[in-house]
Amino acid sequence: MSTASSPSDAARKHLLLVGAGHAHLHVLQRLANHRKHHLKVTLLTPDAWQTYSGMVPGYVAGRYPLGACRIPLQPLLDAAGVTWIQGTCAGLDAARSEATVLQGGTAPQAQCLRYDLVSLDTGAVLDPERLQTDMPGAAEHTLPVRPIDGFTQRWASLVGRLAACAAAPGQQGSAPHAPPLTVVFIGAGAASVELLMAAHQRFTSPHFGPSPPAAPVRLVLVTGGGPVGAGYAPGVQRRVLRQLRVRNVQTVHQRCVGARAGALELEDGSLLACDAAVLAVGTHAPRWLQGSGLALTASGHVQVNAFQQSTSHPNVFAAGDVATRADAPHPKSGVYAVRAGPALAHNLLAAASGRPLQSYQPPARTLNLLSCGTGHAILSWGPLHAEGAWAWWLKDRIDRAFVARYAAQP
Repeated sequence: MSTASSPSDAARKHLLLVGAGHAHLHVLQRLANHRKHHLKVTLLTPDAWQTYSGMVPGYVAGRYPLGACRIPLQPLLDAAGVTWIQGTCAGLDAARSEATVLQGGTAPQAQCLRYDLVSLDTGAVLDPERLQTDMPGAAEHTLPVRPIDGFTQRWASLVGRLAACAAAPGQQGSAPHAPPLTVVFIGAGAASVELLMAAHQRFTSPHFGPSPPAAPVRLVLVTGGGPVGAGYAPGVQRRVLRQLRVRNVQTVHQRCVGARAGALELEDGSLLACDAAVLAVGTHAPRWLQGSGLALTASGHVQVNAFQQSTSHPNVFAAGDVATRADAPHPKSGVYAVRAGPALAHNLLAAASGRPLQSYQPPARTLNLLSCGTGHAILSWGPLHAEGAWAWWLKDRIDRAFVARYAAQP
């Protein structure tokens, strides 16, 4: 990455976009439709695509190929005149308006990148150090759902391994009298439930691999002690539990406190034997925000105002899972990140040109569609809820439209 600037670059303000989350996709599209020649824009992200998390359960179920869940960034970057730096953010100095960028594979090099405006939309992460403290061994012996790209790549390997075990003569799950393979999902939120039911569909598919007459995989949900589907209306929770019972999912209402090869450690001191474990618990704020000088919440997320602007540094904006609205707290979900995109795009361009910012009020209610595997979904809107094949059709239509909106070159 060159540190030299041409005269034309020096005359332009530099907007740095850190991460290619849902809100930043809208920013890129806005720039493509309304190119600003007075503004130099850089996108810092490790991959040349964004994996749309809403379609990942469909990928797990075998409904979508992985490519259908990915939005290529290069067409958007080319249309918007945005420079891509393939790397990650390792630090931010808000007082100096500088970001520390890591580039490279096995031995990444740290470089300093200055900006006039910066916007953060890096998505959800799991802090390895915090995870090791809360659940020793989980980083080594479970499959974390975050980062989502790492999960999708490792999921394919897991399916192949389990299919081979189910088919191998004399191995566990290879004969009717042998115990099934056990896959545990840790977490009781929407992500864990959706992925578990998608996995059930994948493992019971005739395309999974040569299987014994009995189901080759037994699924277990470890809830952490809280209700399944926390945050949803009680009626939605009952619908989720009913769908789990239909699939013969065992529910363990305990907290996982550690992981080792072949087993999970539960809070009552017992061990839960398993052949694989998927970790879909609450995510963390990026550790590099500590020491940035930004106003942060107690959980370490960037505290932003009604303009999606840092409450401490007006040239810093943030959206998605990395941010928390100080004036209007709301769940950290892709639905809210998508809704914040238009407001974020407007305010970034307004701030770059000295125009007034516009406030954005997150909706009190959002449409939620919880997939129960291909062909069935649960819909909720505040206290209202329903389910059926039509709800899955609606979710499939919305998800495909979202990807198509950004995947095509503007």
